[in-house]
Amino acid sequence: MKAKKLLAGAAVLVAGMMALSACSAPSSNSSNGKVTMTLWQNSTTGPGQQFWKDAAASFHTKNPNVTIKVQTVQNEALDGKLQTALNSGDAPDIFLQRGGGKMAAMVQAGQLMDLTGKISSATKANISDGSFKSETYQGKVWAMPLSVLPGGLFYSKDVFSKAGITQAPATIDDLSADVTKLKATGVAPIALGAKDAWPAAHWFYWFSLRECSGDTMQKTADSKDFSDPCWLKAATDLQKFAGEKPFNNGFLTTSAQQGAGSSAGLVANHKAAMELMGAWDPGVIASLTPDQKPLPDLGFYPFPELSGGNGEPGSIMGGVDGYSCSAKAPKECADFLNYIASTEQQTAYYKAYNSPPVNTEAQKAVTEPYLKDVLAAYNKAPFVSQWLDTILGQNIGNALNVAVVDMLAGKSDPKGLIQAANDAAKKG
Repeated sequence: MKAKKLLAGAAVLVAGMMALSACSAPSSNSSNGKVTMTLWQNSTTGPGQQFWKDAAASFHTKNPNVTIKVQTVQNEALDGKLQTALNSGDAPDIFLQRGGGKMAAMVQAGQLMDLTGKISSATKANISDGSFKSETYQGKVWAMPLSVLPGGLFYSKDVFSKAGITQAPATIDDLSADVTKLKATGVAPIALGAKDAWPAAHWFYWFSLRECSGDTMQKTADSKDFSDPCWLKAATDLQKFAGEKPFNNGFLTTSAQQGAGSSAGLVANHKAAMELMGAWDPGVIASLTPDQKPLPDLGFYPFPELSGGNGEPGSIMGGVDGYSCSAKAPKECADFLNYIASTEQQTAYYKAYNSPPVNTEAQKAVTEPYLKDVLAAYNKAPFVSQWLDTILGQNIGNALNVAVVDMLAGKSDPKGLIQAANDAAKKG
């Protein structure tokens, strides 16, 4: 893939699936030379969780002195539990890295291992510079990129067809027209898991990407100042669109990724036509279909364009999912990260998560049309922004996400949303 213009320190999120199964324990280096490391990942069930167990086992087979204990942390709880563990000095050795402002804060606190000189030549040969830039801060690499996770709308081709929709919407006006057609079929046009806040906030993020220029978004990432008029326009756009009632009934109390009643579950069971989400969504949807297999009629299209906005057409939001080593992790941690970046492991990762790998050789194994469409949109995008809550850091990002939900719930308005973001920025 070509190098991307990413917001500083970008890396996804992600967002995928999940639940805490155990607490971490410090890595151990016994006198007999054996090393034990803990790994926190966020896939609670199915192929995703099995990938990490298999990767740890196969690494142990090749490196008998190294044992990796895989622990599952529920996705929505991960950031808070990880920060607590890092601050207490009892962090896992290996863990999912969101990137952006969250990663920058960890670097500033001295909590991450510098991987710059620890990336193998084989890894560099198969992973683009752009992917490593998304894990770079202050000129150093702090995480191993694993998966390309841009966002967009994942939809059921069958549900679209039954509503008489023959092609994916290219503009917001097209999307509004399709919402009307879908309502007539009795199916929820758009699934939204606003209970978890961030899925609802993604709608604001995307309207912002269409209203704000890349330069403005980068300046706000640094200044945390939302005074540019484009931010208010984006909030107004979302309020207007939400007024068309495009989301599932009870979206404010619907979770995103847990169970058949979640937003992903609604799409998986043809109870909703589409969902705005990152490229981890196909794997989540697959885990929630009746047979727990990939949805055969799943499709993807980029977020529609918006007339009159300052965002460059084709710009996309998302980034790269990565894994970091804690500052106190043994040197074998970097060896494991190189191992899971290998073509063999990246191919297994893609098959487990149903999301595009960063390894260019492993990308050749991608067969699903919707994932090819994801890669095509990502590779041709003139500008790629990281998720706003990741860029802004945990405190400001969480406040922004809650402010979006408050507006959708009728507790606030566009001006109140922007004020909440600015107020959170002032508190730091």
